[in-house]
Amino acid sequence: MSTPDPTAPASAAATDGSAVAGFERSLDELESLVQRLEKGDLSLDESLKAYERGIALFRRCQTALDQAELRVRLLSDPEDPDGAQPFATDAP
Repeated sequence: MSTPDPTAPASAAATDGSAVAGFERSLDELESLVQRLEKGDLSLDESLKAYERGIALFRRCQTALDQAELRVRLLSDPEDPDGAQPFATDAP
């Protein structure tokens, strides 16, 4: 069992866990919405509401990913997070 960091904010561990959980919930809901829309069983009004919800979920997920990228950059080089190089992809 690890000892909490006394210099870290009290809510840091809870915030990290809830941020990941929130991302996962948003992504799951977004995938579910896409499946419902692809079925084509929704009315136009329901489709528009689902689309609006999907956009909100997409933005929430994108914000979470941007924050995660920033955390990785800060962990990689706290003195120069903007100098971090993007991860190389295996794609040609």
